Amino acid sequence: MEINTALLKEICELAGAPGYEKRVRDFVMEAVSPYVDEVKTDNLGNVIAIKKSKNNPEGKRVMVAAHMDEIGFMVTHIDDQGFVRFHTLGGFDPKTLTAQRVIIHGKKDLVGVMGSKPIHVMSAEEKTKLPKTTDFFIDLGMTKEEVVKYISVGDPITRDRQLIEMGDCVNCKSIDNRVAVFILIETLKLIKNPAFDVYATFTVQEEVGLRGANVAAHGINPDFGIALDTTIAFDVPGAQPHEKITELGKGAAIKIMDASTICDYRMVAFMKSTADKHNIKWQPEILTAGGTDTAGVQRMGKQGAIAGAISIPTRHLHQVIEMANKEDIANSILLLKACLEDMAGYGWGH
Repeated sequence: MEINTALLKEICELAGAPGYEKRVRDFVMEAVSPYVDEVKTDNLGNVIAIKKSKNNPEGKRVMVAAHMDEIGFMVTHIDDQGFVRFHTLGGFDPKTLTAQRVIIHGKKDLVGVMGSKPIHVMSAEEKTKLPKTTDFFIDLGMTKEEVVKYISVGDPITRDRQLIEMGDCVNCKSIDNRVAVFILIETLKLIKNPAFDVYATFTVQEEVGLRGANVAAHGINPDFGIALDTTIAFDVPGAQPHEKITELGKGAAIKIMDASTICDYRMVAFMKSTADKHNIKWQPEILTAGGTDTAGVQRMGKQGAIAGAISIPTRHLHQVIEMANKEDIANSILLLKACLEDMAGYGWGH
């Protein structure tokens, strides 16, 4: 199965810091409308696209969650020379900020660069210290008088990087989690008659605490839940076999647990058996640090949900060089489609 890399590129390159997902939201609503029965948003900004089953007498609901936001920043100060200070939105390794371009989304989009103290003027002690996010500032190449015409405290900031294909992989900023947005859109195009009513939910503010998924699950009150998100592929030099979490090219990952969720054993077993039945390549995932929308989907409905997750193995997470394998992405689409079509025939009571 070939994936639509042009569509994935368009989705990944959109700007959507936590709380400022409007560009992604507008794109998603237009993209999914022809393939679902209803599209709506809630007060927090989640997109909920509903695809009804043709044979669901009990009215069972399955919520599928893919978050639209990406890690980013917010303007906190503009100094007298026009340099911009910021606060992080989501989890950053400070050393990955070095030598990066960013976009500040004010009255118009302005490209800036992450600046810090040059190594040439660092003391010997400073050279040995790990950087902090507070060591960086954004240089727009403008005076303060020019900057404040367009930029204000509170404006969101995203990272500037385009998607490219590298061998069997795609590489871009915001593969986390635009690849899942892409997978959910493509699945909605393919699925003809889901076993239960599908509430395809494109969530907000995951990177700052699963906030959108919590609200959406409370409103939807799903019986079943599937989250879609990236996971660590630590299949790189120096990694021990037990540290890898997942590996690129080994298939869609079926989540067993992460730091915020122990997936329902019934959903894990169902996903494994469904993958095997349809000859879909898969691998298990146990992520001991980091959480996903799975937690909100599982716990925030009124009775809770039988929930699990399909994870997309990704190298270099939370950097601008996130890398995913195209075959793993395709297998994730196929597994989600198969799960949504086969859910009614599984023995959920055991």
